Amino acid sequence: MQSFERMKIVVTGGNGFLGRGVLERLRAHGATEIFVPRSCDYNLCHREQVERLYSEQRPEMLIHLAATVGGIGANRVNPGRFFYENMAMGLHVIEEARRYGQLEKLVIVGTTCSYPKYTPTPFHEEELWNGYPEETNAPYGIAKKALLVMSQGYREQYGLLSIYLIPANLYGPGDNFDPESSHVIPALIRKFVHAKETASASVEVWGTGSASREFLYAEDAAEGIVLAALRYEGKEPVNLGTGNEIRIKDLVGQIRELVSYEGEIVWNTALPDGQRRRRLDVQKALQEFGFQAQTDLRTGLAKTIEWYQRTLSGGVGGSPAIGADLTDIRMASATSKPQLKLSEA
Repeated sequence: MQSFERMKIVVTGGNGFLGRGVLERLRAHGATEIFVPRSCDYNLCHREQVERLYSEQRPEMLIHLAATVGGIGANRVNPGRFFYENMAMGLHVIEEARRYGQLEKLVIVGTTCSYPKYTPTPFHEEELWNGYPEETNAPYGIAKKALLVMSQGYREQYGLLSIYLIPANLYGPGDNFDPESSHVIPALIRKFVHAKETASASVEVWGTGSASREFLYAEDAAEGIVLAALRYEGKEPVNLGTGNEIRIKDLVGQIRELVSYEGEIVWNTALPDGQRRRRLDVQKALQEFGFQAQTDLRTGLAKTIEWYQRTLSGGVGGSPAIGADLTDIRMASATSKPQLKLSEA
């Protein structure tokens, strides 16, 4: 594929945390005809509404970012819902693409939660099927991984061209800072900022701090997705990441320092760490479509903290307590029904 110029592109979840960056990068690469479906118009959990999305919008490319997501707490409380809604959305998006018959390319974004619990680091794409995922994320991870199998089967049987990307844990300005459903970086930023503002003597952090994670700045992830959409046509999954990991204990230290919080850190070891280590092998993305992350973790953390503090003070629009997550289908809390919002005005 040479260009996005004059190509009609649909981006599910396009007004979400990651989606807004993808729209920006698509435009930077020449796209002018982009449509973002709203859940009030097209609920992707319903087959007939996905069919209508294709028939009414007539896309040549669809980038599927939409997902029901949350942190460890939300995953523990909603395993059935996380499996069903992610499976249903992906199932309908792929099947209705086949029935529509005019899609030139389908881009599916998966999750590192699909990797087996004991995958050796760095995670190579070939390891995806060598075991069961970490239990707290398994329903979400397996639903997402099933879409890889479906897309490969549809490529073989029906000639549907699709690609499958696996980004590392995302973070950045505009992330979801809801205390019940946010992922680790926004959750920690929120805790330390509020602890400093209220002069709290301590901040409680889940687990032991010994687990490690790889984090990818959302703007970098968006560029990787758009480069893959433009240049990659292979059937095998591709990791998107930095290739670097950090222990949660060290991450906490960096955020504490950047916020200038001087109180005590209390580790609640009764709560889970999750998977012990996550670090992706990122050579395939570089080789296949020239993607390499540009934002180092400390710089990305500083930008995210600055955005959050400005938002709290009214410097930018939106509420960081209910900010958009990966796709803007998000959990209002770990115990409530997910708000099915594919996009926002």
